[in-house]
Amino acid sequence: MSFLKFLRSKEPKASSETENRDRGILVFENTSEVIRAENALKAEGSKVRVMGPPPEIRSGCDLVIEFPLIEELKILRTLREAGVAPKEIVPVNSPLLQPVDLFQTKDFGQYLMIRAANMKLTVDRETLTIVNISGGGCPDVPYLAQEMVGKPLPESPTPREIGHTLCGYALQLAYEEMKRQCLP
Repeated sequence: MSFLKFLRSKEPKASSETENRDRGILVFENTSEVIRAENALKAEGSKVRVMGPPPEIRSGCDLVIEFPLIEELKILRTLREAGVAPKEIVPVNSPLLQPVDLFQTKDFGQYLMIRAANMKLTVDRETLTIVNISGGGCPDVPYLAQEMVGKPLPESPTPREIGHTLCGYALQLAYEEMKRQCLP
């Protein structure tokens, strides 16, 4: 073994535990604040993602923003300028504090269903027509379904355009993931 290979073999390997220590969670009072914060942070180029909160810190809002801890000061400055402040900032330093991935994909052959939080969007793979929207308990879910079901995915209004609740936001996430998976 060469000396260089020996040195490389002794370097610490990146692990999910190491990566998790480098991440934090922003906890907000409500979904509207999460959406405003996500928009402001992404506009500034921050690498953030909206996720479900771990059970240990769940406090009413069903969403948190995961962020790189090294960017905490920049992120807080951006949020202060946007007029939205997190209720709590939690470093992810324990497996119990892992945010929950919002997406689940279910393949039914001809149909593909994507679940984001409690909202489900199902599309016919051949025609890309939205065949079903279900889940959630927000008052705009029937309206979202009425406006989107039966339309091809690329021609449907986006949930963000016509929805105003946590369910609408979750459906937007499912919609974006469906487009990512189904459209070239």
